[in-house]
Amino acid sequence: MKNRIIKNLAIATLMLSSLTSCQDFLNRPTEDSYTIDGFYKTDEQCFQSVNTIYNSPWYDFQRGFIKIGDVLAGNVYYGTDNVYQSFVLKSNDADIANASASLWSVNAYCNGIVENIDLKAGPNVTLATKNTVKGEALTWKAMAYFYLVRCFGAVPIIHNNAALISSNTYNNVYKAPESDVYTYIVKTLEKAIPMLPETNAPGRIDRYSAYGLLAKVYLAKSGLDGDTIAHTRSQADLDKAAEYAAKVIDESGRKLMPVYSDIFRLANNFSEESLIAWHWTVGAQWTSQNTFQSDLALNNFSEFADTWGTWVGLTIDLEQAFGENASSLTRVNTDARRKATMMMQGDHYEYFWQDKGGFDYDWTKATAQGITYGSPTGSNLVKNIVGDNYDHQQGSGMGMARMATALSTHLLRLADVYLIYAEAVLGNNASTSNSKALKALNDVRARSIKNYVPVTSFNFDDIFKERRLELACEGDNWFDYVRLSYYDRAAAANRLAAQERGYWNNLDGWYKGVLANNSTVTIGTWKVNASDVEFRIPFPDTDLAMNPHLSQDPVPFNFSTIGY
Repeated sequence: MKNRIIKNLAIATLMLSSLTSCQDFLNRPTEDSYTIDGFYKTDEQCFQSVNTIYNSPWYDFQRGFIKIGDVLAGNVYYGTDNVYQSFVLKSNDADIANASASLWSVNAYCNGIVENIDLKAGPNVTLATKNTVKGEALTWKAMAYFYLVRCFGAVPIIHNNAALISSNTYNNVYKAPESDVYTYIVKTLEKAIPMLPETNAPGRIDRYSAYGLLAKVYLAKSGLDGDTIAHTRSQADLDKAAEYAAKVIDESGRKLMPVYSDIFRLANNFSEESLIAWHWTVGAQWTSQNTFQSDLALNNFSEFADTWGTWVGLTIDLEQAFGENASSLTRVNTDARRKATMMMQGDHYEYFWQDKGGFDYDWTKATAQGITYGSPTGSNLVKNIVGDNYDHQQGSGMGMARMATALSTHLLRLADVYLIYAEAVLGNNASTSNSKALKALNDVRARSIKNYVPVTSFNFDDIFKERRLELACEGDNWFDYVRLSYYDRAAAANRLAAQERGYWNNLDGWYKGVLANNSTVTIGTWKVNASDVEFRIPFPDTDLAMNPHLSQDPVPFNFSTIGY
């Protein structure tokens, strides 16, 4: 671990930030004079202490979130020379360094909150508040480790930052085996679940949020605990994944939102479909805001000259998965998720540029709109995008700022849990016609597909593709390949190698009428080699320099030291 990160974050854990939010449950104290011994004296202060974990410590991970989750997965196009698209990641990559620092920051915050609630909470703080705050922190801690293990593989388990600092051993921590990291995540969630209420304030983590995450963890763990020779997963883990997913589906009372695109609008930041989310704010403190729009939206999409994503497209492979062809001017539009995920020629969005009558994705209107077009794949991102300042005001009641929106980032949705349940029931079988698993899959598909006819059975390819279409551009799809690689590395690598990660030739001329027909619009094919695919991201140079043990073999973790 990095010396500066461990030290600074342990201190940061004890600090209280000074930004205000448009949502009460994200409020922080505005006074600058708080000390740790003078805080944690009321229920409100205890809740304020955990609010920070819903955004700021995650900010640096946000900046590379789509690159890891969707460029590696073959959903988002950054260019054939991009290191994520071509699998040539190096340990000096800035986004990797930021991701690592961010995830360890989250862990430090969570550890500090749990410790401070135990040691500093005043006599007027209710037991319910203590438990809820600790449960939220422990769930966020589990989420951070879930990302760490799926990104980097074997990583150190830092259970108590203060103890490491007091013993001066923060640069002398060994990695734990991946299986131990997963065990630690499970134990952490099992500790959190009975502390959490069945319902919490909108947007906050509750017991079913933790159950949903535990189901997802067990689904991934089933491959790690599986048989790499037979390419099968642990049935015990699959059963656990199904059990916990079923609890969310049957007991939480949550429902899928009727309209898919509504999930990703500001007005629905705290919808019941969202189980765990980063909840961003537009305020005085940098890192509390959502910056995705700047990285992903078309140039000049907002009034703030802060978007530069014109050349960030959706891959031809993802377009084809939705049944679309960018070389055609006719849209298929049989699956509502396509338009809610990617803009293509001829699309109209009533929820963007509402003050201008909506936004038309039309390369022929570039001059009139002031938009720069030029995506090599003929599509641009929709998810993670707010629109202009008027759209932001309509959705949240407040304006946006340069490189700052308040759009929530949904990390675990109810639809994901439905698909986790369906896949866990399918398990190692070639196919399944289990009625409850079919209902879960069909409910997800029926929401978005026109004239949908329910399927009567499904196989692994069906569910794997469905997860891609449902969750594309949400920073998640890469981890499906990671968990597949746990028990069938060749299958995961071959799926990625089969993807078309190239670009369209002459698309601009065809769209703008310079070319009379699309006969000259061809695919500049580009694919990765299966042998080049790596399923572990390299540790950053800075981490490696500060802790030489990161380059050494993992050492089994002593679970008797953690108290649960």
